[in-house]
Amino acid sequence: MQILVVEDSPVYRKLIGDYLNDWGFTAQFAENGAKAWELLQQQDTPKLVLLDWVLPDFDGIELCRRVRQAGSGREYTYIILLTGKEGRQNMLEAMQAGADDFLAKPFDAHELKAHIMVGQRILTLQEELIAARESMRQAATHDSLTGLLNRAEVLRFLHNELERSRRAHTSAGVILADIDHFKDVNDSLGHLFGDEALKEIASRLRSRLRIYDGIGRYGGEEFLLVLPDCDLESTLHRADELREFVSSKPVVFQGSEKLITISMGIAISSASGDKEVERLLNRADLGLYQAKRNGRNRVESVQMTASARAAGQS
Repeated sequence: MQILVVEDSPVYRKLIGDYLNDWGFTAQFAENGAKAWELLQQQDTPKLVLLDWVLPDFDGIELCRRVRQAGSGREYTYIILLTGKEGRQNMLEAMQAGADDFLAKPFDAHELKAHIMVGQRILTLQEELIAARESMRQAATHDSLTGLLNRAEVLRFLHNELERSRRAHTSAGVILADIDHFKDVNDSLGHLFGDEALKEIASRLRSRLRIYDGIGRYGGEEFLLVLPDCDLESTLHRADELREFVSSKPVVFQGSEKLITISMGIAISSASGDKEVERLLNRADLGLYQAKRNGRNRVESVQMTASARAAGQS
């Protein structure tokens, strides 16, 4: 673990540095508040700080305040304030400024180590809580099999994108994609292969999207894709590229392989109306139904049926 020591006294810097080295910690040093503040704004900065109260420029209390004011969205910095000042009033002032702990000089080595161990334990617990919170957020918003957004989240993404498109007076493309003959895949090769096929197709679709596009598992073997700032022509073009990429090589799992194809229906937002999400999904679903009826492995739009693209005909 790395610890930042903010101390203007060479004697105390040497003393604390030797202690930390003996205890297996790595030390960084700053001789004043300005240098410490500069270090604390960098990436991968130490999360535990031993901070002297009295410094040549601005003091430790001011540095505590700056760290806490800038703390929103940052990893937590645990601050142990070191000072020759005594008394409850000074301790209260330190805590109100944002210090987590208070240690009076001169201190015993074992006492310093105990305070550091408390800080280390608290930081570890916080990291575990953050990881648990992120895991819960991931589970609540993403499909557990494919890692894509789940149905509720991709619909929320679509709603938000339509709101943005309405304000910007742009359009958005929506693609409803469905794996062809998926029941036959499960029946002939087993559900484990079917699960692998879902994960692989999801991965192929996601890999060809822009960073600001949206994709989610809409249900069973269906995927919903949202393409911001795309008109009908560009959505058709990108959908066909995705369709071809999905079927460019077979899915391989446990010695079995099968070429998987998808059918797609698309719709384009008009950026108006209270039921735009419902209208778009209905149109995309009609296009998907038409693609299935016309032979599968193709892209269809009920807004421009003549532009249907079949495998090998584009």
